[in-house]
Amino acid sequence: MIRVTEQESRYNDIDKMSVLDILKGINEEDKTVPLAVEKSLPQIEKLATAVAERMQNGGRLFYIGAGTSGRLGVVDASECPPTFGVPFDFVVGIIAGGDTAIRKAVENAEDDVEQAWKDLQEYQINEKDSLIGLAASGTTPYVVAGLNTAREHGILTGCIVCNEGGPIAAACDYPVEVVVGPEFLTGSTRMKSGTAQKLVLNMLSTTVMIRLGKVKGNKMVDMQLTNHKLVDRGIQMVMDELNTSHAIAEDLLLRYGSVRKAVEASHSK
Repeated sequence: MIRVTEQESRYNDIDKMSVLDILKGINEEDKTVPLAVEKSLPQIEKLATAVAERMQNGGRLFYIGAGTSGRLGVVDASECPPTFGVPFDFVVGIIAGGDTAIRKAVENAEDDVEQAWKDLQEYQINEKDSLIGLAASGTTPYVVAGLNTAREHGILTGCIVCNEGGPIAAACDYPVEVVVGPEFLTGSTRMKSGTAQKLVLNMLSTTVMIRLGKVKGNKMVDMQLTNHKLVDRGIQMVMDELNTSHAIAEDLLLRYGSVRKAVEASHSK
């Protein structure tokens, strides 16, 4: 395979650039990321469709990765409960090295070929579930091993990588390969590659949740009311949906705990 993510930056002597020139260079590279994602939409469509079907039949979604990729999976998983009102074990992000690695790199964690399946077994992963491997390089041993073992157990597998033809893609039923090219800072895959993975994760989880009925119109009707901003947003949603006053909408929302339940309760009267 060609490791595009490790190729030399298109920019030379960046240590001698002005601050503005550094920023312009990074910005120019960042502009290319959505175009690379666009080329991968057919792959993303297949993965999202397959994952949604599994989850509609009682399955869960797991992400595994190391470093930046693993952290992005943890972020996406952690945002699903407050955004869509799903249980905290419905979408699970696992990072090589455990939760410590979210804040601090854990030495050799990404090279441990035994640990991924052990980590997944803690959640009783089974054939109803889906597993997505995250690795910019497409070669991380921890992720490769986890996907291979999961596949042997009948678990749906996918990945989001930034090189083509690597072992992680080969281990998957539904690979997503977003080739963004060399980084502004050679090999720093937390930059364009990380941005690409974040964009695809946004697309994937949002699409799946829409397919699962967690969105009505264009609204997050099952979001958790965890702060004043979200309560205010929920009140406005109820007001718009029921064409009612702020006071009535607030009473319904706080009484029933979500926009969906508030609206359904009002319609049932």
